[in-house]
Amino acid sequence: MNHIELRALDDDDLDAIFEMMRDRESIAMAAFTAEDPDDRAAFDAWIARQRADEDVLSFVVTENGGFAGTAASFTIDGDREVTYWIARHAWGRGVATAALRLLISREPIRPLFARAAAHNAGSIAVLTKVGFTEVSRNIDFAPGLGRDTEEIVFTLVPSLDGLGGG
Repeated sequence: MNHIELRALDDDDLDAIFEMMRDRESIAMAAFTAEDPDDRAAFDAWIARQRADEDVLSFVVTENGGFAGTAASFTIDGDREVTYWIARHAWGRGVATAALRLLISREPIRPLFARAAAHNAGSIAVLTKVGFTEVSRNIDFAPGLGRDTEEIVFTLVPSLDGLGGG
């Protein structure tokens, strides 16, 4: 089994994160992405804001010591949310599930929320596997698709260990 860890984001990670977030297949799955994923200046400004915000817990996901993605928690409109982006080379091996379990075990606030595009079956499976349940659906503009699409909102309410089922 692969060894998955979360570690602090480092300046040396920025190029890998930028490239991961430019991957067209990943963008189509995530849907709710940067308006222009190729704009490095916008990415640098966004990541600088995230890193400066004490409310944001931001991590690099590693698989056997190598870069495999990012995971973070933050507050938006009074709700604590989690997010993750796994590099395509790490899809399908349980990396997202392990990373999300690690992230929610470090995040004491409940309830926790997460969002996924309705067509992203992989992300929906990860969220439900660790104990999130669907609470609502809405239609929003998805820059990664260039059109409106359905977004599902999930919540995790149970114990602080946050490790859910599966």
